[in-house]
Amino acid sequence: MNAAAFPRRILLAVTGLTPQIVTETLFALAVARSDPWLPTEIRLITTAEGAERARLALLDPKAGQFHALCREYGLSGVAFPPENILAIRDAGGQPLADIRTPEDNTLAADALLAAVRELCADPDCALHVSIAGGRKTMGFFLGYALSLFGRPQDRLSHVLVNDPFESLPDFFYPPAEPRLLHDRNGRPVHTSDARVMLAEIPFVRLREGLPREALEHATPFASIVAAAQTAVDPPTLRIDLRARCIWCGDKKVDLPPALLAWYAWLAECRKTGQGEQGFVGVRGSTPNRLLEILQHIVGRHDSTLEEFRKRVADGLDAGLFQERRTRINRRLEAALSLAAGDYKVISRGPRNRVLYGLALPPERIETQP
Repeated sequence: MNAAAFPRRILLAVTGLTPQIVTETLFALAVARSDPWLPTEIRLITTAEGAERARLALLDPKAGQFHALCREYGLSGVAFPPENILAIRDAGGQPLADIRTPEDNTLAADALLAAVRELCADPDCALHVSIAGGRKTMGFFLGYALSLFGRPQDRLSHVLVNDPFESLPDFFYPPAEPRLLHDRNGRPVHTSDARVMLAEIPFVRLREGLPREALEHATPFASIVAAAQTAVDPPTLRIDLRARCIWCGDKKVDLPPALLAWYAWLAECRKTGQGEQGFVGVRGSTPNRLLEILQHIVGRHDSTLEEFRKRVADGLDAGLFQERRTRINRRLEAALSLAAGDYKVISRGPRNRVLYGLALPPERIETQP
């Protein structure tokens, strides 16, 4: 897929205290390559100090290195206004000074994920993500976000610069007219010796395996990762009646006895093939096995058992099926978030003969007494 042909082309980068990576990456993409990729827009995500450094070093009207690079090499049409430099914010809405705590890491992950999700939602956009700058965790989170949401036209890279230019504060890109600079020890170096190279990084695209909600809503980073893991790992269900819970993969979900009995009954039907390929409905179903399972959970003399016995004295009705399905699925969503889909109670069949059950393959269901 030709990423250069998209009408909207965005270079997204993270930086810390070295805004040089923006101009170095732009130079590598638009000048040094035999097949130039010129972005229509640049976006930068950083910390409070990183944002200030980027504004002064890159976007100053007279001394800004971004403007200098565009003038020297005739790069036109690249939008990079100051508002495109986004500072990660803390819980109070203030820009983060740095990323030093687990809480800071969570904020950074969610901010980077939101930025990538938004850009990847535009089908007319090709995204090029650079992970060369900022703290290592920022680059990791940004690359991971692209793996979750990236499409065929999106790319991931790291810019490489040879010594001593990599650590030279005054070096932002090889100028069109080579000139003399001095390294940190005062030794002269000539920009004609500078080499700026782009290392494209292959990445696994997991987008098609994510639930639709993950693509459309502002879900936290940790929940998206859990959903992606579920897409990669085959789901398994273990029902533990003694502990009054179910295990969805490695996640424990507690259910009240009445709901646990209902879910265990549906799981048993699915595993043994009762009903129509493990799906059951009002027709042909009796409350007998449900009452046995509930009694096993709560005991013979528990009031829950007597209440349920009265409820189903005239048999199982459609309203009870739908009510239990709704309540169980809400519990699963609350506990598993986006990963709940594989474990939900689903329905199928015509309206006048709806059947309920679990979509999980029978071999992935285990029941413990």
